[in-house]
Amino acid sequence: MAEGEDRDSRPFHVRTIHYLARLMRRFDLAEINLREGEHWIRLRRANEPMAKAASPVAIEAAQMSAVAPASATPPTAAPPSAVPSGKPTHEIKSPTPGTFYAASSPEAQPYAKVGSKVKPETVVCLIEAMKVFNEINAECTGTIVAIMAENQQPVEYGQVLFKVELD
Repeated sequence: MAEGEDRDSRPFHVRTIHYLARLMRRFDLAEINLREGEHWIRLRRANEPMAKAASPVAIEAAQMSAVAPASATPPTAAPPSAVPSGKPTHEIKSPTPGTFYAASSPEAQPYAKVGSKVKPETVVCLIEAMKVFNEINAECTGTIVAIMAENQQPVEYGQVLFKVELD
């Protein structure tokens, strides 16, 4: 830093770079390109091939300074609870971002457990999005072999919730 240069006069603060790195992990992004005036920065995850045509992510400087850092602890997925048998599996994914609920109430039994038999119409969980509870159906016939989300934890669109061994 040059003499007399204020730390806040730099276009990209370390706090901003840390925040962008957390966003990359949270949303499984391979690369972020950011431009502020004539300054630009590209963040790319290790062991990721360079994209031929990366779409830039534009964030206004005012928005960057107003963004609060995300929680330092990313949501964790529950480890698979059963040994796969080599049969084909189906992943039940979240159709929307929201909060995962394994049961209809805290006192109720979970909709599905490892080993539960499911049919296409079987409700396996609830996803709450904007105060609306959405029933998530298995949409396949088989046996639950893994539950990949924790009760009352946030989930993202497309996140795997369950693995089902198909019949």
